[in-house]
Amino acid sequence: MKLTYNVTDKPSIGKTIVFALQQLLAILAATIAVPAIVNNTCGLTGSDAMSQSAALFGAGVGTLVYLAFTKFKSPVFVGSSFAFLGSMFAAFAGSVSMSVGYLGLLLGAVFAGLVYVILAVIVKLVGTGWVDKLMPAVVIGPTVAIIGLSLAGNAVGDLTGAGYAGIVAGLVTLGVTIACSVYGKKTIKMIPFIIGIIAGYLVATCFTGIGALASNDSLKLVDFSKFSEMSWLPNFTFLKAFSGNYNFGESGNFGAYLLTIFVAYVPVAFVVFAEHIADHKNLSSIIEQDLLKEPGLHRTLLGDGVGSMAGAFFGGCPNTTYGESVGCVAISGNASVVTILCTAILAIVASFFAPFVTLLATIPSCVMGGVCIALYGFIAVSGLKMIQKVDLEDNRNLFVVSVILIAGVGGMTLHFGQVTITEVACALILGILTNVLCSIGRKKEDK
Repeated sequence: MKLTYNVTDKPSIGKTIVFALQQLLAILAATIAVPAIVNNTCGLTGSDAMSQSAALFGAGVGTLVYLAFTKFKSPVFVGSSFAFLGSMFAAFAGSVSMSVGYLGLLLGAVFAGLVYVILAVIVKLVGTGWVDKLMPAVVIGPTVAIIGLSLAGNAVGDLTGAGYAGIVAGLVTLGVTIACSVYGKKTIKMIPFIIGIIAGYLVATCFTGIGALASNDSLKLVDFSKFSEMSWLPNFTFLKAFSGNYNFGESGNFGAYLLTIFVAYVPVAFVVFAEHIADHKNLSSIIEQDLLKEPGLHRTLLGDGVGSMAGAFFGGCPNTTYGESVGCVAISGNASVVTILCTAILAIVASFFAPFVTLLATIPSCVMGGVCIALYGFIAVSGLKMIQKVDLEDNRNLFVVSVILIAGVGGMTLHFGQVTITEVACALILGILTNVLCSIGRKKEDK
């Protein structure tokens, strides 16, 4: 893929800030959605609720840690991981108080982070050759495609969820984004998301004004009431976790609770490990540099794991590399790691500026749905491009690709208590097993 800015390139300060804002817009919805979902599911309100500003701050800190461990060679933002939602639910469901629940978030992030650290040590000792053997292009390509395709329902749901007015606003966003990316010149071509979101937001605001005048709630796409509810400072997780006076002798068994957190977080970390490899394989194909070799899988794992612990300390959410960020790199052609660094700093600074965070939070889902149709589509296509050179006339390869695509698109998931193996992980595991089955005697035959 032709890049305007490679990993080590440094755009001008002005351009870097604009590019960073685009990255922030790309990852914002998912990053702040995780604490919102936990709040709604666990009934957390008021001062007990998880802070979206704190989650944004934690994502920024986690990204800085990730960049440091990867020697500033991997241009991707890390943010709140949806894979750990069930684990976070368990932290509050098994707690004896809100403070204990937030302590569970920190302990869980430490458990998950330690899994990554242990895996990083193993990779450092034995190398990454086993990754290429276990997950060749015929396996990893369709798996990356599934990462994008599995999010397709979210994008379309956001686009259509607000009725015809929302569809119009979302399609305007998508159309302007495409036009800027295809026909734009120089800088315009590199910031299609910003321009697209602004266009969609303006259309949504017009519909909202019409809805207010006509007393038609279905046209009110932008919720400006959020400005009256905004929190001026991030409510960091560690402050809530260490604010309680825990007495498990009377109110509960800390050992049992700790085991609950361990079981809820550790298996998920192994699932996310598989997605971690897929994301970095995808990013490697875009920047044409194998990140699993340089800076190395052990470094990306350490960055992800330690970054998750640091991010959760502030925001409560374990982090993971974001497909939206990878898609933004692909569409804009900007792989400059300086942009990701600036995005992390911008996220941290923005978390203290409530009006800015609230303004971003008022961007309607239908507008972000329009953007995400392009983002998720690019992720899917980049995965399919990985299998261009795979011989699909060979039934052995055809079976592997077919199994992964159908398992992933079909939404195959497995649930073990609080642990959920996502469709991406299920598709990858099934693809690996199919590839192993189809490779029996293959080397001997090839010789």
